[in-house]
Amino acid sequence: MTHRLLIDGTLVDGAQAMDVIDPTTAAPFAQAPRADRAQAEQAIAAAKRAQAAWAALGYDGRRPYLERFAQAITDNLDRIAETLTRERGGPIADCRFEVGRARDAIAHFATQRLEDRVIRHTDAELIVEQRYAQGVVVAIMPWNRPMTLLAFKLGPALITGNTVIAKPAPSTPLSTLILGELAADILPAGVFQTLVDANDLGPVLTGHPDVAHVSFTGSTPTGRKVLASAADTLKRFTLELGGNDAAIVLDDADVEWTADRIYAAAFINAGQVCYATKRVYAPRALAGPLAYALAARAASAVLGDGMEPATTMGPLQNRMQFDKVLEFIASARAEGGTFLTGGDPTGTGYFIRPAIVTDLPGTARLVQEEQFGPILPIQVYDDLDHAIAEANASPYGLGGTIWTGDVQRGIAVASRIDTGTIWVNQHMALPLDVPFGGAKQSGIGLQNGTEGMEDMTQLRILNAKLR
Repeated sequence: MTHRLLIDGTLVDGAQAMDVIDPTTAAPFAQAPRADRAQAEQAIAAAKRAQAAWAALGYDGRRPYLERFAQAITDNLDRIAETLTRERGGPIADCRFEVGRARDAIAHFATQRLEDRVIRHTDAELIVEQRYAQGVVVAIMPWNRPMTLLAFKLGPALITGNTVIAKPAPSTPLSTLILGELAADILPAGVFQTLVDANDLGPVLTGHPDVAHVSFTGSTPTGRKVLASAADTLKRFTLELGGNDAAIVLDDADVEWTADRIYAAAFINAGQVCYATKRVYAPRALAGPLAYALAARAASAVLGDGMEPATTMGPLQNRMQFDKVLEFIASARAEGGTFLTGGDPTGTGYFIRPAIVTDLPGTARLVQEEQFGPILPIQVYDDLDHAIAEANASPYGLGGTIWTGDVQRGIAVASRIDTGTIWVNQHMALPLDVPFGGAKQSGIGLQNGTEGMEDMTQLRILNAKLR
């Protein structure tokens, strides 16, 4: 199938073409169009030109476009999901869920609006809080969840009157390009556009004076570069960055029940999720039984082609991440870690068997850094206050989980964790009407909810003297 960029309402070839690798085989399976600087400039100009008319439609005028876009995703869900499985890896059921979640986000925000808020209205004065679109939004996505993370940006940006240029990760461009192909028949020219690059056009987009907002999801080091690039023009920005999410198991937790849920939280998408559990703190009496229960679940994972019904875990998405996770495994072995299972590469693609590691010091790299892969350290604690301090002693603050038989006790512990989101007895509950974002070096700004829409708008205070 031939894929094309969407620029100014027209599907076009790229200035060049680039291979897209199937991580299941580590071999190319398709080609993507690669945009050059001239095409990026053309897209920015088209987005700026289209924005005023798009904003002028108002919420009621924009809503039908987003609803038609969401329906088009529904009509093409299987095709998008199968493409996503090929380019990012992972079981087809998970990819269908991701595409469905993206569709749901766009459909949800189609129905939302930001109303004017009267701050004060007296005989003498009227003060009103108003919000209006910022302009051109650049949405930069990572390779681990390209569909949902685009939709969490696209829905709020479009419904509030902005135009959007989507730049997917070079290793997972195709599903985003399909959305562009669908949008070509639905949205006005310039309202939504797709650009694929080889990580060379980011500075052009983030530093351009006609781009008003950059919404980036990715690693913290890259987020710093995005922030620096946006600084000269004082752009608005939303950054959702790395995480080293801790799971704290309380001494009243049921081991088998907790193991099921921590395993799912840690190894979702082979651990390649920003909100995935990255480290576990368990009381001494439960740590051993929990570690072995997790190891049994990890040992039963079926690694393979995502299109095969039996597959429960896919590969790492790209060679760079594969090599990085192997480095974490080597460092864990060197620092005295005991591997209860897994940790070995397997197959022809970027597969690593899921690993459970015990006996690591708290200073170990696997405990202190974000591994973003299928390897999980289990840390022992004797004092709950110490476990909370260890969970908080991180430059990251994205998410975390508390596992307990007493929900009220869990809520009390959760309220002491320094993160943007903290769950009790569940994981990855991200309702579309509830904002999420990171604390510390895990990000700036919010996505989803009313707050995510507000992040895409400019606040204006109307202050009128009435007499």
